[in-house]
Amino acid sequence: MKNTVRSPGSATIINAIATGFGSAFGIALDIECEAKTTSCDIECFNDVGADTTLMELCVSRVFNHYNIDKDEFGVSLKTKSSLPMASGLSSSSASSNAIVKVTSEIVAEEFNLKPLTDLEVVNMAIDASLEAGVTITGSFDDATASYFGGVVITDNKKREFILRQKMKDYKILIYMPNFHSQSGQSDVERMKVLAPLVETAYDFACKKDFFKAINLNGLIYSSTLGFNSSIAVDALQAGALASGLSGTGSAFFAIVDDNSVDEVHDCWMKYDGQVISTQVDNRGCRLL
Repeated sequence: MKNTVRSPGSATIINAIATGFGSAFGIALDIECEAKTTSCDIECFNDVGADTTLMELCVSRVFNHYNIDKDEFGVSLKTKSSLPMASGLSSSSASSNAIVKVTSEIVAEEFNLKPLTDLEVVNMAIDASLEAGVTITGSFDDATASYFGGVVITDNKKREFILRQKMKDYKILIYMPNFHSQSGQSDVERMKVLAPLVETAYDFACKKDFFKAINLNGLIYSSTLGFNSSIAVDALQAGALASGLSGTGSAFFAIVDDNSVDEVHDCWMKYDGQVISTQVDNRGCRLL
């Protein structure tokens, strides 16, 4: 038996580390996870040579939920990604969502059981990510933007939605510098110092003024974390509708239209790194 699930990444509107409240939206760069049954044990592979601890934790949690003994039943999983790793684009959330969902589907089908619900998948994926140390807040905002697509505003501590809706199909440009930043290793106390400013950005998001929220959040976090905020300002000067730092970096993104996409792309080409073109994702995590 074999199943495949794809799960998109997300870009940040409000980083939740400072206040516990976050916002993000799905982007059409994703991770696909293919799972097939084996006689026993858990085997995990990925196309980027990354550590497989998170993958194994995700599968183990699903097995524990269904009381599956890996000595009597197994799965082999492999992931492939169009989503840059360790970049602030929710690669961990996308990966864990895809792995938990595909494992749940294949176990449920094999043993005639009920698959996990959407929020059971998300929460199990978050718990695995926290155990693996790849997230600070649990990233309920990133995880749900990845799983459901569209835009979300969330209380990450309570794992509750404040807002969830589709987003207009904007074009997105992503600037990827030639280095990575892992969110689990970020300086939390330094980011919390600027909580009052982040709250202002959060107020913009709650009023659905997402562009202002992205711009302000990006300036706050890029300066706090030592990234070059001129990258976002250059994009705005070139006509971007909004631009900011995603997560704790290292990726910056810009929301663009037909009139600004080429100008923003060109202005970012002067920096070392690469520029990736994508768009908003409203489909979320799904079986292929």
